[in-house]
Amino acid sequence: MKPVDLLFAAVLFSFSSTVVAVSEIRTAAQEASDPKFVTIYKDGKQAVGGICVDIMRAVERVDPGLRFIGDQSWQPRARLEAGAIAGTIDVICGSLRSKDRMAKFDFIETSLFSVDYVLAVRADDIVHVNNWEDVRRLGDNGVVLAIQGFGVVDLLHEIGGLKIDAGANSSKSNLDKLIAGRGRFYCHRAPGMMTEIRHWGQPEKVKVLPAVMMKENFYMITSKKMAPSDAKRLGAAIALLDKRGELAAMFEKYRD
Repeated sequence: MKPVDLLFAAVLFSFSSTVVAVSEIRTAAQEASDPKFVTIYKDGKQAVGGICVDIMRAVERVDPGLRFIGDQSWQPRARLEAGAIAGTIDVICGSLRSKDRMAKFDFIETSLFSVDYVLAVRADDIVHVNNWEDVRRLGDNGVVLAIQGFGVVDLLHEIGGLKIDAGANSSKSNLDKLIAGRGRFYCHRAPGMMTEIRHWGQPEKVKVLPAVMMKENFYMITSKKMAPSDAKRLGAAIALLDKRGELAAMFEKYRD
């Protein structure tokens, strides 16, 4: 048996004498977060899928003592975070680490996947940037649009010196603002950016610049009020999926 399998078995054994029922982990599907959560059709009915749902089902498979509930109900990011602070939500799937979030929540140590952050501009914009310093030099002519409440907003503020507009609550709103000249750049993750542009319906009006502005890991957030035993088991299950290569395989399905 591999070391990670031994570790996982030890975690399960340590709770075997006290766990008499399945532990329910409360969560919700995050709105406007493709490919973390996406609308799918299953057996002719609308359902929620995406990489986070795949990860949850995989966790339940390797540890049948854990069961996620709420992943078929949509919530905006702000409501999810408020629930995690209050203790009515146990986990939020697919979150960036930031100073603000690390003060409010706990994080499962193993990252779920990593993404690139890229910039979209109007199709006729001849701007060329390689890094954030290039954007910073543009001053008021380099406003960066982002989605309100998303972790990337915290990271952009931490970079410093950027003109940021995070008033919109969706990619559609930000792409509309971009075309209207109310911002020079729209910062979003890839995978995800091209899907959002296609859903927006006017792909000929924008282009994605080739530079990768930053690469960030996404994690499973846990509420500080979540049962420590459940958090430990969840961490062990995610670590096992990572070591087996299953997290990487699931992520490959969702590349733009």
